[in-house]
Amino acid sequence: MTGALAEKVALVTGAAGGIGSATASLFADEGAQVFGVDLQGADHDADLTEAEEAEFAVRACVERHGRLDVVFNGLGMSGRRLGDGPVDTCTLEAWEHVLDVNLKTIFLVCKYAVPELLEAGGGSIVNVSSVLGLVGGDEDWSTHAYAASKGGVIALTRAMAVTYAKRGIRANVICPAVIRTPQSRRVQDDPHLRARLKDLQPLTGDLGEPEDVARAALYLAGDASRFVTGVVLPVDGGWTAK
Repeated sequence: MTGALAEKVALVTGAAGGIGSATASLFADEGAQVFGVDLQGADHDADLTEAEEAEFAVRACVERHGRLDVVFNGLGMSGRRLGDGPVDTCTLEAWEHVLDVNLKTIFLVCKYAVPELLEAGGGSIVNVSSVLGLVGGDEDWSTHAYAASKGGVIALTRAMAVTYAKRGIRANVICPAVIRTPQSRRVQDDPHLRARLKDLQPLTGDLGEPEDVARAALYLAGDASRFVTGVVLPVDGGWTAK
C-alpha cells in the first residue's frame, strides 16, 4: 500500500454493501480514518433519505475524527422488486423510493458534508452512478427510475464540481457496469444475462469486482487526482465505449 490517504478522514456511505465495503477497506488500508454509514452493519447506522439522519451522520464523523476530507457516496439500490421498469409500467412506489435512495441521499450527505470539507480547506467528493446514467438500457436493463436517479447523480456532481472548484472541493463520478455484489444477483444467476456480458463488458466478458470500483475511488479521493474535477469515469469493462 502507498498511504495515498494518510491523515485523511473519509466518510463512506453504503459501507455495508459490496462496493462500499470494498472502498472502506481500501481507504483504510491506504491510511484513511474511515467512518462508514449504512442502514445497518456499519460504524454508524442511519437512514440517509432523512435529512436529520444524514446531518447527524456527518456530524458524528467529524466529532469522532475531528475533520472531514473525503466523501464517498456508495449507497444505492435497484428498484426491480418494487416495480421499476419502463416508464409506462414503472410503479410510483419504485420511482419515489429509487430516487430517494440513489439521488436524495447524495444530495443530503453533500449538503451537510460540504461545509465540513470547506472548514478543512477543501477535499474530494466521489459519487457512484452507473453506466445506465450514461446510456439507455435495452429490454434486459430497462429500469427507468434507476436510470433517472443515476443520471441525476452525474448532473448533481458536475454542478458541484463547478460551484466549489474555487474553494478547493473536487467532485467526481464513477459509473460502474455490472459488478459482483448482492445487488447484481439477478445477473449472476441468469445464464442469458451472464452470456450478454461477453459483448457488453468485453474487456473480461464477466462481471467486474467491487475492488475495481474501489481502486477508481481511491484515485479520485486522493491527491493523485488533485487536478481532476467534474469527471465521469466509467468502470465498465468497455460497456460505454461503443
